Amino acid sequence: MSQIAVRHEAFDRFRIDIRGHAVVVDQPVPGSTDAGPTPTELFVASLAACAGFYARRFLARHGIGDGELGVTADFAFSADHSRIAAVCLRVETPRAIPEDLRPALTRVLERCTVHESLRNPPSVSFDLIGKSAVSA
Repeated sequence: MSQIAVRHEAFDRFRIDIRGHAVVVDQPVPGSTDAGPTPTELFVASLAACAGFYARRFLARHGIGDGELGVTADFAFSADHSRIAAVCLRVETPRAIPEDLRPALTRVLERCTVHESLRNPPSVSFDLIGKSAVSA
């Protein structure tokens, strides 16, 4: 299993360490510093970035330049704000994709690892580990 470490820094700000890379998440609400995206935004960004990665590989295989490739994500919360209810990804390619390749590109995008993880959710478990008090 791969490991990602998340540590509290201050207020609602956390540092995420991933294979030597650091990412900060925070909240844009009073009492926080808005030092980074929210975890929810990072979740949607992961989906968009994964789709971009798969699109770039597809374009390269088909000899279509990837210089101006971009993915824009719009998302909406559920009515009770407890989860993401909808995500719309717009994949902007450097030039028009031929009609005969469009269905194949769509299939590739739908099979990106993050999207597949949403379609077939992983099991999630929680282990609660309290640090013991140090006696002097």
